[in-house]
Amino acid sequence: MDGSDIALAPAGRGERWHRAARRARLLSWVSLAWMAIEGAVAIVAGVLAGSIALVAFGLDSAIEGVASLVIVWRFTGSRLHSDLAERRAQKLVAIQFFVLVPYVAAEALHKLVTAEQAETSWLGIALVTTSLIGMPALGVAKRRLADTLGSTATRGEGTQNLLCAYLAGAVLIGLLGNALVGLWWLDPVAALVVAGVALREGIQTWRGEGCADCC
Repeated sequence: MDGSDIALAPAGRGERWHRAARRARLLSWVSLAWMAIEGAVAIVAGVLAGSIALVAFGLDSAIEGVASLVIVWRFTGSRLHSDLAERRAQKLVAIQFFVLVPYVAAEALHKLVTAEQAETSWLGIALVTTSLIGMPALGVAKRRLADTLGSTATRGEGTQNLLCAYLAGAVLIGLLGNALVGLWWLDPVAALVVAGVALREGIQTWRGEGCADCC
């Protein structure tokens, strides 16, 4: 990064702000490790079962991992007090939402048109259940830190964690509906719902919306 990323600590960024920055960085490292495992397992399980919703879930995990890396970069070294770094991080996190949408939407529509039925994946069901339980706590914690930090980028990453929980719930409904009562169409419909939410959240993050104290 160039020297424009370097900035002195603005007034009002005291010990509470620095503590929140360190915690945001730590939570992003935790997210990165979680997303790496979750994404790999979900993609493999989705490919084996022919489930676009599971594959979408795995791709979303990979995208969340990239967003976590962005936040680690944002709150490291000379960028800690840089408004320019915050704006760059905000845009980079927003882009991660947009990356997910085209593939998931196209594949989900293809599944609906061809009536291609996914196989039962109990591994996938177990995986999304753990995310449905764990991701909300992580997402809420990051969004609270975002208000303290005035960071749209951090709020966007937290929103991605909440989106992961929404996706986990939608995918779980689709997988169970298919496995228990043969409702094959729930799988691609769940994927379309996720694509729509991702598009909305990406637009809001790009515009810097949703964080009362964010620049």
